[in-house]
Amino acid sequence: MRSVSAEASPAGAIAIETIGMTKRFGAFTALDEVSMKIEAGGFHALLGENGAGKSTFVKCIMGFYAPTRGSVLVDGREVAITNPKGAQARGLGMVYQHFTLVPSLTGAENLVIARPHVPPVIDWRAERAVLAAFMERMPFRLNLDRPVAELAAGEKQKLEIIKQLYLKARFLILDEPTSVLTPGEAEEVLGLLRAMADRGELTVLMISHKFREVEAFARTVAVLRRGALAGSGQVGALTRDAMAAMMMGARPVRTVADRTRTPDGTRDVLRIEGLRANDASGLRPIAVDGLSVRAGEIVGIAGVSGNGQKVLADVLGGQSPAEGGRVLVEGEAYDGRRAQSRAHRVRFIPEEPLRNACAPRMSVSENLAFRAFDRRAARMDEDVPARPTVWLDTGAMRRRAGALIARFGVRTASSEAPIATLSGGNVQRAVLARELTGPVNLLVVANPCFGLDFSAVSEIRGRIVAARNAGAAVLLISEDLDEILELSDRIVVMSDGRIVHEVDAAQADAQAIGRHMAGHH
Repeated sequence: MRSVSAEASPAGAIAIETIGMTKRFGAFTALDEVSMKIEAGGFHALLGENGAGKSTFVKCIMGFYAPTRGSVLVDGREVAITNPKGAQARGLGMVYQHFTLVPSLTGAENLVIARPHVPPVIDWRAERAVLAAFMERMPFRLNLDRPVAELAAGEKQKLEIIKQLYLKARFLILDEPTSVLTPGEAEEVLGLLRAMADRGELTVLMISHKFREVEAFARTVAVLRRGALAGSGQVGALTRDAMAAMMMGARPVRTVADRTRTPDGTRDVLRIEGLRANDASGLRPIAVDGLSVRAGEIVGIAGVSGNGQKVLADVLGGQSPAEGGRVLVEGEAYDGRRAQSRAHRVRFIPEEPLRNACAPRMSVSENLAFRAFDRRAARMDEDVPARPTVWLDTGAMRRRAGALIARFGVRTASSEAPIATLSGGNVQRAVLARELTGPVNLLVVANPCFGLDFSAVSEIRGRIVAARNAGAAVLLISEDLDEILELSDRIVVMSDGRIVHEVDAAQADAQAIGRHMAGHH
């Protein structure tokens, strides 16, 4: 049996309207009487802090949640969408912030099995011909024959967007779609979707925290705050300050700390010499030489996703072995073991902290104690030789957690709540509380603000600069070029697993950096 294309669907964008959308979880009101209309062919942005109700709102539209009250209209007709398949059947699609791909399957296999009806025997020759023609219309290239598990985060995000276009979605919800894309990739992807909207082929609802993208691509914007609609309007008629005020209300926003220290040019805290390593697939080797970070300096590593940044971060974090070369911290060999990180006061904040830096089912208190649980209460925040304790002092752990939660503004129902119940921004705050408490000589940070809201981004970037001001050497690995330009004292670019460009931030040119990121050395 042959099947060589996605299910046919009528052409043309569709309009979505919600009337009085309300969703309660017990006594908690996550969404409160939200009425919103997204015109057919529109490109609409949805703003709001983490916890403002954005995800709940779109999940009610997509049929993941049954609203407590209210209704959804598709092209002016009220419909009952009870599950995501029902949404897909009506031309609604969503690209989620967290990936929904099957890691063990190839990109092509993920696309084909996503269709509503898949034949028991697939004619792969015909399918590949259709997929090849389809990919020719996309603004970027992906190897659909590679398993998803081998793709970098940015490549997975592109594949998620491709999947919805392949399924012929006519109303597309994007949840932070460019968090792992370079500015050039983001412009290509959003430019394609905006052009489709302008042609009347697609309606887009984009959840974003990037004002620049909202201003560049969206026509209209709505803001949720604490589950309610705080305001809306035409993008050109609203300033960034006005949009931020809708998001935050009267609360002040922490700004990035001023630089108060000159880097110590005489002391390399981190130095990498002839480092060779590979990822688990064996297909992404890196060769990094001469990379150094001085005390009181932020060195930003820019690069297109999948060019070796993750491999480098994994080596520095002790999660992947080096195959050659040396990593030196304060002149001594370093391979990421716990005893070494404690002796040299090295801290590591990986991307996707809930997955890579936390035990999701363990409590906030227990996660905050990972670095110090085996030390006596009086020495928990010290990186000095100390006699370890055999028994866990849970009382001391709770008291310390309470102090850190207050100091770093971690919003949680209780220090004993599982850390997985926290929002993304608060998980990151908890990890920062654990890693930045006590003296720090070297801080390695990878994509620290991925998917976080306006307030959390400002605060976390401020914490990173404050660590630098206190004398720490900071290696910032980020796929957000704006973040690299804002925070770094010195910028290097990785391409194809190598350092290909270096410049002082004061002389940095975004276009030149972009060319090096794209491989035009």
